Amino acid sequence: MSLPAEAPLLLPCICVLLLLASTATSSTDSFVFGGCSQLKYTPGSPYETAVNSLLTSLVNSAEFSTYNNFTVPGPGSAPEDTVYGLFQCRGDLSADDCSKCVTRAVSRLGTLCVGSCGGAMQLDGCFIKYDNTSFLGVEDKAVLFKKCGPLIGLDSEGTTERDSLLGSVVGSDGAYKPYRAGWSGDARAVAQCVQDLSASECQDCLTEAITQLKTNCQAAKWGDMFLGKCYVRYSEGGDHSHDGHGSSNDDEIEKTLAILIGLIAGVALIIVFLSFLARVCDRGKGGK
Repeated sequence: MSLPAEAPLLLPCICVLLLLASTATSSTDSFVFGGCSQLKYTPGSPYETAVNSLLTSLVNSAEFSTYNNFTVPGPGSAPEDTVYGLFQCRGDLSADDCSKCVTRAVSRLGTLCVGSCGGAMQLDGCFIKYDNTSFLGVEDKAVLFKKCGPLIGLDSEGTTERDSLLGSVVGSDGAYKPYRAGWSGDARAVAQCVQDLSASECQDCLTEAITQLKTNCQAAKWGDMFLGKCYVRYSEGGDHSHDGHGSSNDDEIEKTLAILIGLIAGVALIIVFLSFLARVCDRGKGGK
């Protein structure tokens, strides 16, 4: 039995909606920021070989751990051909999600920083970086990326609650916790240090990140502050997606897409079924 002429027209619509649904659910792959060094290496050089080896090591290691760093010498072992790099996943990711995020980050960084001696990529669920100068174990509190939501005019009580939540997330109980998350009503906060920092360096970095977040975002409904070796993210009312929970807007999009996919698929099946009945009826009439 051949399909009716209308049916093939519906298939591209279903495929597009499926693609959109898949995109909406992959929040850990969402781009946050990326950058490349201006210094370039020579194509085919030992340093390029070292970079490729490093990036492969990041992807492979992410299958078994949520953080690792590497120092990869070039084929000739010359100091100038050595590359340093690391990856780190958000502390609440599963091993599978971590691996997928790092793979995606390496792919995007490879496209963004072709020929660059150094580069960094922050996705919602992971961070990767490489450079020809060692940065491993070095504290870095430079602001790399900041973004603030709409101002909501927090009153003194709201400001106190926000500051209390941020303080509870960043506050130290003596134990080294690179990843911290906290909730208070509909407000949430997340903080994380790159794990090559010591406990005191991590605490120092997060304290600076919170200071920068309060100064730059003030009474905003949500805010992101990414420093060189740590970040703090805050949101109120579920308007900003992080922490693996997703925003209410994402949930509504996914529900709408699911309904549309179901409706279009149902219409396609009805058209095929009616066409089949019509053909059966035509054949029955022709046999009389």
